[in-house]
Amino acid sequence: MSNEEVLKAVFPLLEGVELASCMAVCKQWRDVALDDYFWKCLCAKRWPSICKKPKPPTVTYYKLYQTFYKRQQSRILPPPRISFDDLDFYIDIWTEDRLLFSEVVPGPILQAGFKIPPSGICDKLRFHIDGPEYKMTLPIEPRFTVPVSQTVSVSVLVERKDSNMVACVINKSVFDYVDRSAYRAMAFDFLDFSPVYPFVSGIRAWISLLFMDDGSEGVFDVFGIQMDFCDAANSKEEVLWLLDMLDWK
Repeated sequence: MSNEEVLKAVFPLLEGVELASCMAVCKQWRDVALDDYFWKCLCAKRWPSICKKPKPPTVTYYKLYQTFYKRQQSRILPPPRISFDDLDFYIDIWTEDRLLFSEVVPGPILQAGFKIPPSGICDKLRFHIDGPEYKMTLPIEPRFTVPVSQTVSVSVLVERKDSNMVACVINKSVFDYVDRSAYRAMAFDFLDFSPVYPFVSGIRAWISLLFMDDGSEGVFDVFGIQMDFCDAANSKEEVLWLLDMLDWK
């Protein structure tokens, strides 16, 4: 039995990734592996109905398999059209009867976050702050306290200094989830995107109060604020693209 006959007997037993790898061995293997019959068999396993037509819907079954079976590679985003230098964040936090925090935070400060987390925080929260996930954090000086018994809400607006336009990130959402083991109180709101992106929805902005136990019963000692978009944006560039898509007024 010749080498070519052996290859024609073995190649139909392979999966698509394995057959593609064989094409890189040498010219003979590539010529044999390009036999469209092998690729038609693979297409028949994955999309049986596609092989009911006498001819492939593309030039070859190899091309069909190559086009639709290959894994999606991580796409490199082009540079965002805005930067944190262009942005100011308006953050307001209040209880039922008083304003707790109200600041205009420049984008670079929110992006820079903590240089060194304060002493006295729990290990779980310290690990979260120092973790690799992209997040925007703001140290609070002076700190403020939050009464546990009262409803606490937050609003976040963002302004583009290059155009003086404003968008809403969070609209008076309540901190209704408190993780006492991690010393975080969280609120969220769904982002409102521009009509230019009609099929983008369901992405949430989260803001967290980072607190520590100062021994006062019924009071959270807040030392920082964090904002993130969970799995929707995990890098500086992704966050900027997400913000650029908001419904700017």
